[in-house]
Amino acid sequence: MVFPMKEMSLTEHLEELRKTLINVIIILALAFFVCYGFGEYIAEFLLMPLRKVLDGANAGSIVYLGLLDKVLSQLQVAFWSSIILSSPLWFFQVWKFVKPGLHKHEIKAVRPFLVVGFLFFMLGVCFGYFLVFPLTFETLLSFGVKNVEATISLKEYLVLASKVLVFLGLVFQLPNLLLILGFMGLVTKYSLRNMRRYVYVGFAVLSAILTPPDPYTMMGLWVPLVFLFEVGILAVAVVVHPYLARQHK
Repeated sequence: MVFPMKEMSLTEHLEELRKTLINVIIILALAFFVCYGFGEYIAEFLLMPLRKVLDGANAGSIVYLGLLDKVLSQLQVAFWSSIILSSPLWFFQVWKFVKPGLHKHEIKAVRPFLVVGFLFFMLGVCFGYFLVFPLTFETLLSFGVKNVEATISLKEYLVLASKVLVFLGLVFQLPNLLLILGFMGLVTKYSLRNMRRYVYVGFAVLSAILTPPDPYTMMGLWVPLVFLFEVGILAVAVVVHPYLARQHK
């Protein structure tokens, strides 16, 4: 049995969007102050993979170039860290906004993927920290001229590392996103398979833009993107299609 969706006017949608944005901003603001208080420990955590590679290769040092660099880098790290650490709360706010536009059977189907979404987000962050960072740093430090010492800006590194982790967390939402779109009837396993070649090319372009100019690092991002897309197709085929078939009997 299919239940009708809750009808809302454009004004009501905009009002709900405004409330959602305000709630998300409040959540991020509170998380920002907490993260800023622990900024030194978060920065040390982010610096650990780079320091390990630098110490192992005896290849350089991390420095700050301006009087305000430490303060500015801690503010930036607190901002991006607040997005990661408060993700369960703002995920829930986004869900509350999307929920009125779904049928009841769609709500029951999509709700578990809030938890899955958070797990995939954290999986993306861990993938970046434990795999992408060490491989990328080792590749870059071994590239080109030898016997040259690196002097790495503290602020630039911390900001870049924070952004990359947030980006990878969002990228790892791809299977979850495809599942939700499948339950909403916007994609099927057939449509996803038909667009596969275009998606692969798009991923290759994106990987080339976002990674250093070497094929190994590019492939290090392209392969996980392709894998996540294929997982999404499989999930739509195995989970979404049988579920929707049962609902429309």
